[in-house]
This record gives sequence, structure tokens and C-alpha cells, in this order.
Amino acid sequence: MATDAPQHPRLLVSVTEIRRKLGTRMDVSRELEVEGMALSDVSVPDGASVSFEGQVESISDGVVLTGQTTVPWVGSCRRCLRDVSGRSVLDVREVYETVPTEGETWPLEGDQIDLGPLLHDTALLALPLAPLCAEDCEGPDPDRFPAVVEDEEDPGADPPRDPRWAALDDLDL
Repeated sequence: MATDAPQHPRLLVSVTEIRRKLGTRMDVSRELEVEGMALSDVSVPDGASVSFEGQVESISDGVVLTGQTTVPWVGSCRRCLRDVSGRSVLDVREVYETVPTEGETWPLEGDQIDLGPLLHDTALLALPLAPLCAEDCEGPDPDRFPAVVEDEEDPGADPPRDPRWAALDDLDL
């Protein structure tokens, strides 16, 4: 059966030992190498690793995963367009259940949890939408570097009107 849904890499973690007794915890440390993960102006470099550090704890119908995801990123400064890079850290607290609730919990498959889709989704959420190279970045300075049209015939003349707005000239307000 062919699907158009993206296939995320699998990153399985066995939780067999902790499922035997409620409240048992286990440390989890995993990395997922990603390719082609990007938003409009920001991306995770191809071949970079998204990492997770945390714990998994058993509950009655599954396990709770708690920790932090670290995501390296590269992009362009929203003000000056210089190349910029950084790391985003996102806190994670997710529930894996034997009978998952759509959109709220993740599936517990046998006695394994799959961190691949979770790390993929949290990595996209951790990417900055409009990165800055520095908080005090001034960006372009229109007073020092004005944008002008070189072949302007009469500098004092009004620019030509857009004919799509002509209907508004007939309005009497």
C-alpha cells in the first residue's frame, strides 16, 4: 500500500524492564541524524544530529517520556540577512500508551517506543521562525543606503498610478 505520508526514521527504545513495575524509571539518550529538514529560512544542516536526553517512567497504560531535545540550525538573519547558526533546546514531556489517543499520545508498540517521529516533530517546532544574528542587529539602514530607481525621468513627478485602483477614483465619500 503506497502512501504519501512522510516516513520518519525509526529510533526504537525498549521499555520492557520498566513496564514490569509502575513508577520505574530509565535514562534515555538518543540521537537522530536528519536530512532535508527545513522551514522557509531556517534548516537543520543535512547530516546533523537531533539529540534527546531524559528519562522514561512507567505508568499504568504506558510510559511517560520527559527530557530535552537539542536541535542545531542554520539560517539567515531576519534583519541583515547574514548567515547565522545556533542550537535550540526544547523541553519534551510525552505519553506513550498501548491505546494512543489521536493527536494527544504516542503509540507504545509491544514494549518499545519509537522516538523517531517525536524527534522529527519536536525538531521542526524548535527551529526559530525569524532568527537574528544578534539582539542588537540594526539590519539595513534606509537612511544611509536608500533604495532608488536609477532611470527616474522627473524626480518631482508622482509615480504612475496602478490601473487596478482606477475604480476607486469614481467613489464619492
